[in-house]
This record gives sequence, structure tokens and C-alpha cells, in this order.
Amino acid sequence: MQIHHLNCGSVRQIEATYAGPAPAHAVNHCLLVETDSEGLVLIETGLGLDDVRDPSHTLGADWVEMAQPLLDEQETAIRQIARLGYDPGDVRHIIVTHLDVDHCGGLPDFPTAQVHVLAAELEAATSQAPSFRYRPAHWAHHPNWVTYPTGPGEDWFGFASLQPQGLPPQIRLIPLGGHTAGHAGVAVQDGDRWLLHCGDAYYYHRELGDTPQPHPLLDLVQTSSEVHHDLRLGTQARLRELLRRHGDQVSVFSAHDPWELHHYRHPGQPSVLQ
Repeated sequence: MQIHHLNCGSVRQIEATYAGPAPAHAVNHCLLVETDSEGLVLIETGLGLDDVRDPSHTLGADWVEMAQPLLDEQETAIRQIARLGYDPGDVRHIIVTHLDVDHCGGLPDFPTAQVHVLAAELEAATSQAPSFRYRPAHWAHHPNWVTYPTGPGEDWFGFASLQPQGLPPQIRLIPLGGHTAGHAGVAVQDGDRWLLHCGDAYYYHRELGDTPQPHPLLDLVQTSSEVHHDLRLGTQARLRELLRRHGDQVSVFSAHDPWELHHYRHPGQPSVLQ
């Protein structure tokens, strides 16, 4: 499988908490996975065409004021996939970590794809929308939902894991609670290593260090949007333990850290992560 790291929606500019990296716009880090038998799998969608064209309606004016998105059509997943030479219909599966506006805004651009999500997340989104985090315009086209329970699953490095229907075993859904009612990560095997897209389980790479250091601005966002404080902190502690025990087999990244995205897009360059 070939894996592409995409930024599907730059938002407000932030600074690192240490010297070295230049200030950068926070991102919406998505993955495009080329599979041998199931076409393209898009993990997260970021912001979509409707968000760029009518942000107040689809994203909500309050969210736009807070996030300050750049709203660049060329950053949408559908435009980036086209530049890679594919048709939108080649995206047969989408996996979302959760249904916050900046994670599922591109769903209407791929109306025929199966959309995999934890059942608790879909229930929360459809029952609470419209709200600051959940906007019904993103699923007004009636997606082909495929939902999963949050209960015990197969072991994946000490985490429960679920096998998305119709997808190869190299792609797993990993419940990571705390941020939303049904938040999950997505694990993808990349050669002899695994990548774990942690969604919004954490926001800044220094949160997973031995001495956790949240980002001042990003931490305001994650603490104000959490649904279960202790569960979220417990998830982060488990991710630190995952890296301590299995860092030679697993790499992790979050949805919005721009320096993590740079690290994965430019593996041959010196890392900006500290």
C-alpha cells in the first residue's frame, strides 16, 4: 500500500514552544491510502468544497471566527486526489476519527464512499447537530455509514482494535476515548511499521514526551472541546506507554500539528520534532 500525507485545510497560524521551527498554520492531517484491492481509502477528510465556498453555512460563523481557516480550494482532499491522477469515485472508503466539522467537511465530495465511524460518534453528532462541533450540512447527502461498537476488539499493541468492513487487516480502527463521544484513531501498516493517526486524542507532539508539554493555544482548544477529561488524559498516557514499549514498531501523529505533518511528508530531511 502507498500512503500519502495530505493537509486538507490550514487554519490559524501557531508557533512552536521551542526554538527552531518557523511559525506554521495548524493543519488537518489526512491520509490517502492506495490499496491493492479496495481502491482508495481516505482517512479523515478535512475541509471540503462546500466549506470553502459557503463556510458560514457549513462550518458555522463561530467556528470560522475561532479557527480562522484559509479556505483554499486546492487544499481540499478532492482537489489533491485529482492532482494525484485519480477520480473522486476511486475513493471507496472513508474513515473518520470523529465528526467534528474539520474532520468530516469533505464527506459531500465523495458521496458514494462508505464512511466508517464508531456508532457512538454518529449518534452524538446526529442528536446534537447543529452545534459548534457538529454541522448537518456535512452529512445531508446521506452517506453510506458503516458503524462499529466501542466494546472490546482484537488486541493491537495493548489497545482494542476493530477491523473496518471490506478493508484489509493492515487498516484498523482504534477507539481512543475522551475528545468526543466516539473518538477513534486509525492504524495503517506501512511496511514493517504501523502508523497511528490519533485524530484529536492529542494536539501537539510534545504532549507525548516523558514530561508532557501541551501547546498553550492548542491546549485551550482541546480542553474546551473534550467530553471526558480523565478519559482523554488516560488515552494520552496510554499513547505515551505505546511509544515507550513499541516505538520501534509504531509511529503516531495527531490531526493538527503542522510540524508532525512536515516530519512525515519530508522523511529525508532533518526532523523539526523535539
